[in-house]
Amino acid sequence: MLRVNQVKITPREFYEDKENRNSILRKKITKLLHIQDAQIEKLTIVKQSIDARKKPDLYFSLVLDVKVAKEQAVLKHCKDHNVSLAPDERYHFPKPGSEKLSHPPIIVGAGPAGLFCAYMLSLHGYCPIVLERGEDAETRLQSVTEFWETGKLDLNSNVQFGEGGAGTFSDGKLNTLVKDKNGRNKEVLRIFVAAGAPEHILYENKPHLGTDTLIQIVKNMRDTILQNGGSVLFRHQVTDFIMDAGRMKGVVVNHDQTILSDQVVLAIGHSSRDTIEKLYERNIPMEAKSFAVGLRVEHPQKLINQSQYGMEFPGYLSAAPYKVTAKTSNGRGVYSFCMCPGGYVVNASSEENRLAINGMSYSKRDSANANSAIIVSVTPEDYGGEDALAGIRFQRKLEEKAYFLGQGHIPLQYYDDFKKNVPSTEQPDRNKPCMKGIYTYTNVRELLPESLNESFIEGMEQFGRVIRGFNREDTLVSGVESRTSSPVRIHRDERLQSEVHGLYPCGEGAGYAGGITSAAMDGLKVAEAIRIKYAPF
Repeated sequence: MLRVNQVKITPREFYEDKENRNSILRKKITKLLHIQDAQIEKLTIVKQSIDARKKPDLYFSLVLDVKVAKEQAVLKHCKDHNVSLAPDERYHFPKPGSEKLSHPPIIVGAGPAGLFCAYMLSLHGYCPIVLERGEDAETRLQSVTEFWETGKLDLNSNVQFGEGGAGTFSDGKLNTLVKDKNGRNKEVLRIFVAAGAPEHILYENKPHLGTDTLIQIVKNMRDTILQNGGSVLFRHQVTDFIMDAGRMKGVVVNHDQTILSDQVVLAIGHSSRDTIEKLYERNIPMEAKSFAVGLRVEHPQKLINQSQYGMEFPGYLSAAPYKVTAKTSNGRGVYSFCMCPGGYVVNASSEENRLAINGMSYSKRDSANANSAIIVSVTPEDYGGEDALAGIRFQRKLEEKAYFLGQGHIPLQYYDDFKKNVPSTEQPDRNKPCMKGIYTYTNVRELLPESLNESFIEGMEQFGRVIRGFNREDTLVSGVESRTSSPVRIHRDERLQSEVHGLYPCGEGAGYAGGITSAAMDGLKVAEAIRIKYAPF
């Protein structure tokens, strides 16, 4: 197989007619490789990214894998530096170890880390038991919708908890910065496609699924786990851990049910604060880690399209994303996070009298606004404590301020008022929010410590020089964005286990991932660790 880089095609040619697209690509390949069309046996798109250097004239730059007759001869005679042998990027699940399990592995949490760990183990005969404190995806959607409409919060099934994890009610972004030497990234995408995701996520540079698509995909993954002998139990919250002589023995569910297992995967997500507190009480080694907090901003999507594409309505292209970063004068990093083109700001609370927000898009990304968290880095020195739970207390304090500032609703403000430190009132002729959840205009500047507010403003002004209009007066600012990642890291060794043998801290909640894809990859990694030691159950 030959890999061909930097093959250009217009968005119209790419999207308008698949058969015509294939014909265009084959013609380009015959020219680049100096071969006849009949020599092309197979052509696969590996990566697609946009080239907007000459906007509004836009192109896709493609990476293609091409199977050709007489491959070595073709490569020898091809002097194009963009052509090489395609690397072997296949994922290989390891051979099983020799030890026997006494009970099926328990997986705590049905977010991306837990689901992918269970999925892979179930395919290979381990019959995992998934324990999820929230509801199945379809029922969870009803609970979340009711919360957005009425404010009635289910503490165990909400935007943070339930099948699919926090990522289900997000943009469903699947790009990651994790290096992928072992093919886990591509395997995650392949599993998503097998569960019903569109095939284009396999090659898009920044693939996304959207909340509406994710709900059906996680259901399909659950069905595969069940069909292969696994169990997925909803409304089963792990409330304690059974340990003896430094080894896992099982878990307690809903305070009164015991489930035994020597292998427990801790895929709890970044908001399972009560579970982390229980682990801390049980002396499981952990530490506070750095993360980031901030506010979410909304702009008209056409403003972002104009900046990124050179046109407000890009035709064949979807709503434009962006990524901005800055270093402020006080040394803090400020950057965009969880950017949602054509999306919604959502109330993502999971605790009484505390309010947190997030961003979400549906698969079409077709709301009027783009939104993104603009977050500021914080370290354990900011938390006001030295123990492992100090970051959680820091989050909770911000969320309590947000709740009472908005009287239970999402606090909202215009950016010019934020800079002036005065409350906003709704202005009908200004940009209107796209939100899931009740909101109220107030003074959002009261949420964060003033040093973070100053960093936020400095970052916004810098970003306005990169994306014209980013710092315009009617930019909408809401808060608080406090759940960017876990403020805790639960220690694990080279076997991916805690010092308590058989306990596997996994995914974002344990401090080893930062998004859907990296969490899913960590779930595969933990499944491999169990596989290497144990034969199927």
